[in-house]
Amino acid sequence: MHILHMAGAITLLLGSIFLVLGALGVVRMPDSYNRIQAGTKATTLGTMLTMAGLGMLHPGWLPKLAILIFFIIITNPISSHVLAKVMHDLKIPVRAGAKNTPREEE
Repeated sequence: MHILHMAGAITLLLGSIFLVLGALGVVRMPDSYNRIQAGTKATTLGTMLTMAGLGMLHPGWLPKLAILIFFIIITNPISSHVLAKVMHDLKIPVRAGAKNTPREEE
């Protein structure tokens, strides 16, 4: 059991690091499209690792956490795609410093 607890703690720590890096990516990226990408990828992996670590520390929670991980795998990419699609349809510029004018149609 000691090795499983150590693995759970390390997995929990890795998940927390990914979540912090995702938050840093949201702050540091130059435009909204990059912020969505940075936030979604890091939070998906970070949340999955955090829940897997919790599952190792509390094996009784593992079935519920597995269901949550499954829904996160499905919903995070879809929600970021919908956000990017709406921003594109509203013609939000790609660069943060760009003028607030509609982009040219390609």
